Amino acid sequence: MKTHTKYDIFSRFYDLVEKHLEKKSFPKWRKLVWEKVPLNSKVSEVGVGTGKNMPYYPGSVEVVGIDFSQGMLERAISRSTKYPDKKIKLMKMDVTDMNFPQNNFDFVISTFVFCTVPDPISGLKEVNRVLKPKGRAIFLEHMRSTKWLNNVPLYMMNPIIKTLVGTSVIRKTKENILEAGFHVVQEKNLFSDIVKLLICEKN
Repeated sequence: MKTHTKYDIFSRFYDLVEKHLEKKSFPKWRKLVWEKVPLNSKVSEVGVGTGKNMPYYPGSVEVVGIDFSQGMLERAISRSTKYPDKKIKLMKMDVTDMNFPQNNFDFVISTFVFCTVPDPISGLKEVNRVLKPKGRAIFLEHMRSTKWLNNVPLYMMNPIIKTLVGTSVIRKTKENILEAGFHVVQEKNLFSDIVKLLICEKN
């Protein structure tokens, strides 16, 4: 079963499964991401999911959110109705094949997305393509640790999570970002070195 189909099915339970994390850690991390986006920016949020970042969108920022799962996108559309004063456009689209012009966005935002994209390098290269020359990509992502002890539970969990929703918790996402043509301007560890905030520019 393809990953987007798994998320179509899982979308009805997605918010419930992550409810505890959304209360404990995610809000402060999401807020940290969107505080980095200047007013009046043109932004694409790739992998918008059910729209959990919407409360943190700055009011003057134009956000185009995309997702490859129709089920997830429908929940994002429903959530967007709570924010009529925010400039939100939602589209079904795969990050590995974005129907946007080159050099189109001031910022591209990704929160916990490139653990799931089936071909992460292709997706990251597309992010690079649609980003303006002086734009920035902000990644809030979890990834494989550089500390072997941290990786033990990740390797134990990975086969189950990968089978259920196609997500890998052991990807070397920072290395993938660099391979796709970015350089890291700022790096902040949020949970050991498993969850990172990476602010990047084009090479």
